[in-house]
Amino acid sequence: MHIKIGTRGSQLALWQAEYIQRLLQAGGLTSELVLIETKGDQIQDRSLAKIGSKGVFTQELEDQLRAGSIDIAVHSAKDLQSSLPTDLGIIAFTEREQVNDVLVSRNRNLSLTSGQSFVIGTSSTRRVAMLKHFCPHIRVVDMRGNLQTRLRKLDEGQCDALILAYAGVHRMQYDDLIVEHLPVKDFTPAVGQGSVAIEAAHTLAPDKLRIIRQLTNHEPTEACLKAERGFLRRLEGGCSIPVFALATIENAQISLTGGLISLDGQQLLRETFTAPAAQAEQLGHELAESILARGGDEILRSIHEHLP
Repeated sequence: MHIKIGTRGSQLALWQAEYIQRLLQAGGLTSELVLIETKGDQIQDRSLAKIGSKGVFTQELEDQLRAGSIDIAVHSAKDLQSSLPTDLGIIAFTEREQVNDVLVSRNRNLSLTSGQSFVIGTSSTRRVAMLKHFCPHIRVVDMRGNLQTRLRKLDEGQCDALILAYAGVHRMQYDDLIVEHLPVKDFTPAVGQGSVAIEAAHTLAPDKLRIIRQLTNHEPTEACLKAERGFLRRLEGGCSIPVFALATIENAQISLTGGLISLDGQQLLRETFTAPAAQAEQLGHELAESILARGGDEILRSIHEHLP
């Protein structure tokens, strides 16, 4: 059985696609990579919030799934839009890497807790809002591009540090540049952070779907991400909405912490709900309803008013 894998062309995206290749190869399947450029890759001079939050890094891959040019598309799970098109679906989530954000710099003396003012580069509305809330002494500049591009901008002096997902930094072997691990109790990560997602069209041959899922899917991670994505979907969160959520699982029980923060960082809502793993998506929905009832609806309304 031969699988055509669609992927973006950045080094991190290729790492993810090659990781999936290795898992498939271990099960006796052959595969090839098909490189596809997305809108998010093409437009580098505007923030994600300004170029749109739906399918910024996925649309072009999804088009190729529909056309049958590829069998599966490989994404960072945190790049997936809150709701997928009805003709497509996620068939697997890989085992999750460490989930937290990290501070990356050439200056090992930097810390968010020092009270020292310095400049951080990030393109994430979630990270910007959280920095405004927890670290108002920090200055932020918009920093687009893949990991290597951001590190080049760091070295050019456009910022003193970056905030990135540990998973990407670790996979690209830049661990030596990590100067601080940010606590998830404050800097709760984006939905799906740390996992690789496999997307396919509903027309994918059932035997291919079954074996790809068997070789790549990690059920505990899948249950957690179903809860997180249920939360995200109810809030209709995307790249421009500072939503955060993290689920953990133990003894078939999922604990989901999620919330929403205003763009200026002044209002932060966060709650934790627990339910059996079989009710993962419902758990996410119920947590979202609670956040909305506590004032999240007003925060969302204000955010949408400020979007381009």
